[in-house]
Amino acid sequence: MNSVVSTEANLRSRFETLLGSDGVLAEPRMVDRYNVDGVIPGVVVLPSDAEEISAILRVCFEQQLTVVPFGSGTRQHVGRACENIDVALSTEKLNRVEAYDPGDLTISLQAGVLVKSAVSACAQRRQLLPIEAAESATIGGAAATAETGPLRSGFGNIRDFCIGISFVTGDGVLGRGGGRVVKNVAGYDLMKLLIGSYGSLGVITSANFKVFPAPPQTVTLMCHFGTLVEAIALRDSVLKSPLSPLACEIINPAALEYLHESEPRDPDDWAPDASPRSAACWKLALRFAGSDRVLSRIRSDLNSFVSSDLGGSEEAELWKQIGAFEQQLARRHQNVMIFRVEVPIAEAQSALEAVENAATDNNFLAAVIGRVTVGSFVIGFLPLAVDPPAVTQYVSAASDFRSRLSKAASAVVVRCPREAKQHFDVWGSSPTDLELMRKVKRALDPGGILNRGRFLAG
Repeated sequence: MNSVVSTEANLRSRFETLLGSDGVLAEPRMVDRYNVDGVIPGVVVLPSDAEEISAILRVCFEQQLTVVPFGSGTRQHVGRACENIDVALSTEKLNRVEAYDPGDLTISLQAGVLVKSAVSACAQRRQLLPIEAAESATIGGAAATAETGPLRSGFGNIRDFCIGISFVTGDGVLGRGGGRVVKNVAGYDLMKLLIGSYGSLGVITSANFKVFPAPPQTVTLMCHFGTLVEAIALRDSVLKSPLSPLACEIINPAALEYLHESEPRDPDDWAPDASPRSAACWKLALRFAGSDRVLSRIRSDLNSFVSSDLGGSEEAELWKQIGAFEQQLARRHQNVMIFRVEVPIAEAQSALEAVENAATDNNFLAAVIGRVTVGSFVIGFLPLAVDPPAVTQYVSAASDFRSRLSKAASAVVVRCPREAKQHFDVWGSSPTDLELMRKVKRALDPGGILNRGRFLAG
């Protein structure tokens, strides 16, 4: 038995002592599903509570083993390419609702609870938890990646309604920020640090959220425009008016094809159609809630812009497809490059014009959907050629697009071929506070073992 195999066996044995034999996976066929961009972990551990996570991370800290926190894996493609994974730490056994107080409008969830299960539990009490994520996404994963969707326009992002978070640092210390009530005393806002840190600062074990009364009824008004300028003009009018949409999505012509279920097409037989479309139009989908009287008034106010209105199952299906837009792009185009873009509201038009120009200049077609009232967009760069593009084409397109944005904007590549990741930074240009981020990383993960090298600060 060589030294590497002996070391791996000793490590498995140590984890089995902590977790039991059913808490450790080492067989290749079982470990493979925890791969990250094709990199397979040496061992997978499945702790049942925060104390076991703490014990695991203390071992990994002592042994300098790299650790990837793992929920359901729906966002593991995000980040820089990783070289090696010693341990994948799964939160799937942390799957309980710790507390739910409908009267106080709060819910406490362990990290491995599925988002769809939590949303369903709230819906049974006619309440809304406005977290939008992939079907199999977990609460811990949604928090770690600051997952957001169309409801961000009406309820803010996950940072705005998370009121408490529990986690374990990279050296095994149990930590907590916030609590289980809406009002908390001032102090270091650890919730804001952990949310959106992509598992690089600590392993989230549970989170507490404020929930909202579910809207009694909703309607979606579809507005069609010949140009982006006209669509942005209505957006501006809505922002200046008393209207408060739950969601306001802009949809460009190329994105329309991805708002319905369809089988993936063979990439050897099909590439996006770049030819001019006579019926091409930009769309705004505006979703409102309220009584019959309120919704009637809104329809009247926007009547001159509305092409159609949707309700019931048709409305629900539209918003389901909008929320799944990124997954649809990835499902149907194996070589797609997908950006998550954040811009100041006033720069939305110039940013979307930059998308179209950069895509065209680099032989891509741009498909765009986004929360236009908050400046948050999902943008797919679809290769026009049937053959896979060269790495340089991705690098050139990303650089070109980012160069057209202001310094206040960010454009993160959340999905592209692994080969391309190795030739440019998926996170974009380094922020001015990068050194501060590194200090925070060192404080919470002194060994640098959590998602090493994958996030902004290493």
